[in-house]
Amino acid sequence: MRLGINLGYWGAGMDADNLAVAREADRLGYAVCWAAEAYGSDAATVLSWVAAQTERIDVGSAIFQIPARTPAMTAMTAATLDSLSGGRFRLGLGVSGPQVSEGWYGVRFDKPLARTREYVEIIRKAMSRERLTHEGENWTLPLPGGPGKPLKLTVHPVRERIPLYIAAIGPKNLEQTGEIADGALLVFFSPEHAEATTLGALRAGREKAGKSMDDFDLVPTVPMAVGEDIGALADVFRPYTALYVGGMGSAKQNFYNKLAQRMGYEKEAAEIQEKYLAGDKEGAAAAIPRELIDSTALLGPVERIADRMQAYAEAGVTTLSLSPAGFTLEERIAGLRTGVEALERAGLA
Repeated sequence: MRLGINLGYWGAGMDADNLAVAREADRLGYAVCWAAEAYGSDAATVLSWVAAQTERIDVGSAIFQIPARTPAMTAMTAATLDSLSGGRFRLGLGVSGPQVSEGWYGVRFDKPLARTREYVEIIRKAMSRERLTHEGENWTLPLPGGPGKPLKLTVHPVRERIPLYIAAIGPKNLEQTGEIADGALLVFFSPEHAEATTLGALRAGREKAGKSMDDFDLVPTVPMAVGEDIGALADVFRPYTALYVGGMGSAKQNFYNKLAQRMGYEKEAAEIQEKYLAGDKEGAAAAIPRELIDSTALLGPVERIADRMQAYAEAGVTTLSLSPAGFTLEERIAGLRTGVEALERAGLA
């Protein structure tokens, strides 16, 4: 099992620290550094900045939002980043959510599975550097009846096949991800609930494509806090968990809330959402069971974190992307080093 680092969103007041964290992760031998985007900083610019100032670590989008770019533009960006970084780019994609897709990009959040499948097909074809033609429900290339002609990507990526990941939560999305992608980007992944919430659907998709899980990269982003008081450490992540389980998306369409329900927290998920959407964010955070946070994060001293890493590895995780808690650079760097120490103690390095 390899380690990754997730920088999250740029522009949150810790930009200089984020670059220092990426550099330290590179020095420590982390496999990949991910960057996110929502409706602030874009991931492509951040990744080019990080890639220019690191040497070995891969840089990955977690995620590029599908409604934000045409598939051909995403293929261009991926090929350019792979070329500029010397073959270190990983392409992570996701449909985002209805509020961002429709409110920020003006793209209807309809048929996300079909849109994702078609998007991936076009990207694969474009990055293979064959002349680009496509007839689908969402895109037709070239447009009929006009001056357009089939074009070929002029940039040569370093690698013949850039790894492609999809952010997946729901069962249907997970199954399709297993079928068409090289890896899955996951959040709120619990080793104890992995088979029921994640692995079964991914495996079904791999089997549909005639493939196994052996060459599939399972990549959860896992919050981490180091210390002795497990309860206090869990409290650090209560606002984060409440935001996703309670407030991400709408009352009818919250993928994270449904995930918590599939993990067995039906009543708690409903209470968290009800309080959060009513404006009681503190009450929503207080309603989160500590067990939910503990099972989806790395909490405690290095020995306990090593034990939990072993559980993630046994559940099939191949790249464990850490999100260390901390408001100072020193705290975040210490978290990175603890991650390496824990991995070594678990015998996974």
